[in-house]
Amino acid sequence: MPDIFYLIGKWWKKILLLVILAVVVVTIVSFLQPTRYLSTVTAIPANPELTDKASIFNTNIQSLSSSMGSTDELDVMLGTAQLDTVYLFVAQSFNLWDHYKTDEQGEAAVVKSASILKKYTRVIKSDFGELKVKVWDTDKNLAPQLANAIMDKLNSIHQSVQNESNGRVLNNLKASREKIKLQLDSLSNAILYDSVNVKIISHLIPAEQSRINNVRRNALWNQLEEYEKLIGQYQLMFDSKPSALMIVERARSAAWPDKPALWKILAATFFISILFGLLLALIMEKRKTSV
Repeated sequence: MPDIFYLIGKWWKKILLLVILAVVVVTIVSFLQPTRYLSTVTAIPANPELTDKASIFNTNIQSLSSSMGSTDELDVMLGTAQLDTVYLFVAQSFNLWDHYKTDEQGEAAVVKSASILKKYTRVIKSDFGELKVKVWDTDKNLAPQLANAIMDKLNSIHQSVQNESNGRVLNNLKASREKIKLQLDSLSNAILYDSVNVKIISHLIPAEQSRINNVRRNALWNQLEEYEKLIGQYQLMFDSKPSALMIVERARSAAWPDKPALWKILAATFFISILFGLLLALIMEKRKTSV
């Protein structure tokens, strides 16, 4: 096998030419690529216990819960970030089909622009348990708006999911309250009629039956008071709509473009072209020796 210094000494001109050509071509291609600016918004998950009625209205507080949730909630949000719903909403909100200059019209333009936005978006979980939304765009002022909008939509989706449970319980409580009111009205207006004369004979109700009615009425009033209390608590939870994400840092405009990273690309091209040139020199040298 030929020595590497022998190959470099014999083929250095051709290797150098290959490196120069590769660097020039990559430089031209890089300059033809549109520059893209990176904007990043960072958030942390809110503690789901803070949206739990039992935790909020518990009078016997044994421990104070942290406002931050665990990283398990982030895994669910990362899955939501893969849904087209998020990007379709943002694409419609910003009319991105005009910004991306898509050829499609109508609904197809919305879908295409949402696909482009998704292509230049990364939603990741950092090593510190933070949710980061990164967006690259040719407009350095639009990039942070898109990143913030995506994060806000993710928060809105999970906020709605959290609130749906409270809303469902609230509706059931209100329905049960109406049933209790009907039962109370029925007991309050309990009148016995004579089947022939249709006259009121409520004064003939035995004392035992009257006592039972009073006990039932009191029990229903107690239930009604408890339902009213629960409805007030769940109504407060439903109206407050606690956030699922807490924004740590909003996205802002970048001072310089992030892509293409010209110096990184040129450095990689330089070393790869050298290795490729040495490999070609080795192949050519082997062919010469074998002839």
